[in-house]
Amino acid sequence: MYHGGIGQPPEILTTDFLVVGAGVAGLRAAVELCKAGEVVVLAKDSMEESASQYAQGGIAAALSDDDQIELHEQDTIAAGDGLCNRDAVHVLVEEGPDAIRQLIHWGAEFDREGSKLLFAREGAHSRSRVLHAHGDSTGREIVRTLYWRAASLPRIRFESFASVTDLLVEDGEVVGVLALDGNRGQLISIRARAVLLATGGLGRVFKETTNPDVATGDGVAMASRAGADISDIEFVQFHPTALHLEGAPRFLLSEALRGEGAYLRNRKGERFMLARHPLAELAPRDVVSRSIVEELAASGEDHVYLDLTHLSGIRQRFPRIYETCLHFGIDLERQPAPVHPAAHYAMGGVRTDLHGRTNVPRLYAAGEVACTGVHGANRLASNSLLEGVVFGARAGTAMKDWTGRPAPTRSQPPNLVFPEIEENELRELAWQHAGLVRHANGLRLLLDRLEETRHRTIAMPERCHFELRSLFTVAGLIARCAEARQESRGGHYRSDFPYKREEFQKHSVIRQGLHVSFE
Repeated sequence: MYHGGIGQPPEILTTDFLVVGAGVAGLRAAVELCKAGEVVVLAKDSMEESASQYAQGGIAAALSDDDQIELHEQDTIAAGDGLCNRDAVHVLVEEGPDAIRQLIHWGAEFDREGSKLLFAREGAHSRSRVLHAHGDSTGREIVRTLYWRAASLPRIRFESFASVTDLLVEDGEVVGVLALDGNRGQLISIRARAVLLATGGLGRVFKETTNPDVATGDGVAMASRAGADISDIEFVQFHPTALHLEGAPRFLLSEALRGEGAYLRNRKGERFMLARHPLAELAPRDVVSRSIVEELAASGEDHVYLDLTHLSGIRQRFPRIYETCLHFGIDLERQPAPVHPAAHYAMGGVRTDLHGRTNVPRLYAAGEVACTGVHGANRLASNSLLEGVVFGARAGTAMKDWTGRPAPTRSQPPNLVFPEIEENELRELAWQHAGLVRHANGLRLLLDRLEETRHRTIAMPERCHFELRSLFTVAGLIARCAEARQESRGGHYRSDFPYKREEFQKHSVIRQGLHVSFE
């Protein structure tokens, strides 16, 4: 790659198409896109470090004999709490089965019972339709399959440790990216006919999160700065069961554990979910998460317990989860695990159509960074990997429209201004005031603090400074949209507006990071 020192114009690398992110959505798009030209795939860290790699729960599709596409569609819409884009949902469930068959054809090894695929049932699904790989390593298996498929194609190149900091814009069109080469600490400019953002999630904006360290919301932040519409960003899914131990990461204890029959218990050993929802532990994630918070508020404890001790075969069924918990002193076959909700998934993001197109020409988005409206206000369990595969392929196909149309050669250099706030303070404020339970007073406090700490320049910024800038931008977007949505729906809960309101059965759209409308 060509390099330039910070403070001087970076040298330029040119390619046909650029994919930012090496998870499921990015890799699937690259496989499709390389038919039309050279594709460069940029990974922020190593090629192995993406949210897709950590996805344990599985991938949902109507493939079993007793399932129907229409049932998967109904379950997805029901979970979305009145805000799903029905066209997007139909695309997801209609194209999902063939997408899975293609992965199997390319070598994906999903769990089987004899020669038949093994389907599990998870929360809010009406049928057993969730496929797993190696029990709890589904995302890793899909990424492995797509990576080897992509690596076998001569027109796809991979660049790791390339942290994209900004989109390059000329005459209102995206013409490339500015990236920080982590190996040399230098900026590089990469031009392309079209750019796909497949940067994953934003969970690191919160103090408690299951997301990997790379999930700092870079794609949403840079898209917003480039003029892209951001939609439904207030809807953040908090996973109910993250391991809660001093000194341990907030490791995700998959929804599939409750699908297998695990119980949630309070300090007295009581199954408190039985009194809170007809589906008990299999209620939608937002319901379970808030129920846990309410239970903790009543008890004064800082965690509840996920109990699997009455189940057999846990070590074999979920080897990665079992070994990780054992490493931190919890034997799931003998003792319950302390758990607490943690930020897990963003339903909103960069607003796109059903082909990944944003409102900014030449800019596309797919996967968790994007918002097609497919998840509505609350994502159905195990639909995220499917979304990455289906909409990644669609975005790759749509980007081929730019084949033979050169990108402009000039662009305006971005204004590198950074916030003054410390990362720990920012994440704590976001967790307290824009987390599971929100209120106008707290949201305003967060926004005022962000305004106070908006501007500073850094002579030699490093990756951590760019990531903090992304977290700062994303926290502001979430807080502004959460403040504007004066109701509770799906993953967004306002204690001062605890009920759904018909006038807000619309998608939020925030433009230029400031003005929020509902459409």
